[in-house]
Amino acid sequence: MPESCIGLLEFSSLASGIEATDAMLKEAPVQGLMSRSVCPGKWFVLIGGAVDDVKSALRAGRAAREDTLVDEFILPNVHPSIFTAMSAMSRVDELDALGVIETFSVASTIFAADVAVKRANIRLIDIRLANGLGGKSYVTLTGEVSDVRSAVQAAAQSARDKGVLTREVVIPRPHENLKNFLV
Repeated sequence: MPESCIGLLEFSSLASGIEATDAMLKEAPVQGLMSRSVCPGKWFVLIGGAVDDVKSALRAGRAAREDTLVDEFILPNVHPSIFTAMSAMSRVDELDALGVIETFSVASTIFAADVAVKRANIRLIDIRLANGLGGKSYVTLTGEVSDVRSAVQAAAQSARDKGVLTREVVIPRPHENLKNFLV
């Protein structure tokens, strides 16, 4: 895992995102974790580092292109499973219950996934970041039914509070073959 603090800025313009990435990397000694385009013509940059450095870099990126800023977050103690889920490296052997949180932004989905995994004893399956999804993103997770319900409720509320929640779903006993379509 890179650093325990990550921050993300999401822009409605590709050029603005690239410009903000440059400003962020010049501002503080942070690690660029991802900086890329996502549908529909948005750009996001994810950085990691010490909390104060991430805060400083986010301020610089925001100042560079605040006119096109869509969403953002800072997670001072990001859960390590976030990185595995974003890289689609999770294996799904068995589903007791399945939870899905769908949002309109990359930032809100990653933030929701972190809320979920810290809220209950669940396992993140996948975090899909807007590519080929019309700008939407989603996270899937599994665990005991009560834990999945608790995690999905808390995660969905974080997205609802920002006005970007599309849908939340809890499937108590999914069909055994559903796991073949999740990663």
